Amino acid sequence: MMRYLLPIFCLFVLGCQTPSETTGEPKIDSLQLTTYLSELASDRFLGRMPFTEGETITAGYIKDEMAKAGIEPGNGNSYFQEVKLVRISSERDPVMNIATQAGNLGLEFLTDFAANTTRVEESTSIENSELVFVGYGIVAPEYDWNDYQGLDMTGKTAVVIVNDPGFRTKNDALFKGNAMTYYGRWTYKYEEAARQGADGVLIIHEEDAAGYPWSVVRGGWGGDQMVLDLEHKNQNACKLRGWITRDQAAALFSKSGYDLDVALAKAYEPDFKSFNLDATYSFSMKHNLEFNTSKNVVGKITGTKYPQETILFTAHWDHFGIGESIDGDSIYNGAVDNATGTAAIMEIGRQFAQMETKPERSVVLLAVTAEEQGLLGSQYYAENPLFPVDKTVANINIDAIYSYGRTRDIEIIGYGQSEMDDYARLVCDKYGLEIVPDTNTEKGYFFRSDHIHFAKLGIPCFYGKNGINSVKNGPEWGRKQHDLYREQNYHAPSDEFNDSFDMGGVIQVSQLMFEMAQLLANERTFPDWKQGADFSR
Repeated sequence: MMRYLLPIFCLFVLGCQTPSETTGEPKIDSLQLTTYLSELASDRFLGRMPFTEGETITAGYIKDEMAKAGIEPGNGNSYFQEVKLVRISSERDPVMNIATQAGNLGLEFLTDFAANTTRVEESTSIENSELVFVGYGIVAPEYDWNDYQGLDMTGKTAVVIVNDPGFRTKNDALFKGNAMTYYGRWTYKYEEAARQGADGVLIIHEEDAAGYPWSVVRGGWGGDQMVLDLEHKNQNACKLRGWITRDQAAALFSKSGYDLDVALAKAYEPDFKSFNLDATYSFSMKHNLEFNTSKNVVGKITGTKYPQETILFTAHWDHFGIGESIDGDSIYNGAVDNATGTAAIMEIGRQFAQMETKPERSVVLLAVTAEEQGLLGSQYYAENPLFPVDKTVANINIDAIYSYGRTRDIEIIGYGQSEMDDYARLVCDKYGLEIVPDTNTEKGYFFRSDHIHFAKLGIPCFYGKNGINSVKNGPEWGRKQHDLYREQNYHAPSDEFNDSFDMGGVIQVSQLMFEMAQLLANERTFPDWKQGADFSR
């Protein structure tokens, strides 16, 4: 379905005028942005974990600063949208014993495997579930692909590979080649296995294919699990969702009489057939259930001519709170991830609120909860929108702006998906910035942040970051800083705001997003998806 009110050429006619010529553009205030960021990333916020004092402090701070800036409440007279969640604290069997033809294989929790459940129940038990290797665990009619063909998965557990067949072959004719599709995401693997009636899923972890090391799985799966508090209590989900290390997967296949490397190589062939590993396991978990309410924080600037039409900004305010101590530090401050994005939408909103001539369309600022728990706050908003979906012009999502300063390039995650790329190009051309398509398409970053729930509704989304070509130090240095963050600071206590934090990139990206929103807020065009996009209507 077309999303245009006027033909697409209107975009380029308007694009002939710079934002300053059409709106009297103010600049992002670097001091105010830094203040927001340094506060949100400070120890006082206790790592911004939902259901904790850290949430109370964080939500209250964002609300108070929005009100102080003249940003209106976004949910009637309230700045909050309540999100009912359940915290599942699980006591798991410390060892998963797998019975094979060649004897038992004992897997240690977090060292060899990770497991949890999204079912809201006091205990979960799996008895003698058969393990079946189902390749990538994908059912994709448009690619003529069905790994579950002919299988009855009732009472069985699927062992699957992360990512999709195109990643391993790099063949552009197979799925999307090196670029991960949604079928490659671990969330999809669990969804599809549940549709097939499986007891559980164990995903074989490979760092390159997953996009992160085992330490990230260990850190994210070792603690409590949060889920939305839904009427059906997620009883339609698999009993067990889990990961297994590649080494232990190889041991499992060997004990079952198979070679893992051979199986992986066959799994991307069109004639691949899933097979039983002749192995069973039992596993149990006991759960303490805490029912509570978290908060999305919502503000708006009402449009002067078309208030019912909205440009939706999103950023997640949450992080991991207080957790496992690393080098004597147990507060997971999440400075880059995602105090940067939260601070950015707060400052963008403040600038819109203080403009003498307000935007013609409304601008909505949505700071969502529980992104780190599975994109739950944005999922809840997408299922319970405060503003009409068909009048939501676009979503601009800001998640993790890197702290190594200004760059000569901007990376668009999911480049080529929608006409939002064209808006970014108009602003980037103004500042002489190069647009770099997603450089890590195999990691599936486009499917790993809050905008994905809006994309599934058909709303075109933009998700961009600063690139690697450092203005001060060049691209090789910038790439090294990018890689160091991923290796050392991502989801770790060391993601902090300190003297080494260079605000240049945060300011640069915030200005880009602000000016894109100005264009969208003062025209009549609705951007659309591009041909072949994953979520086009």
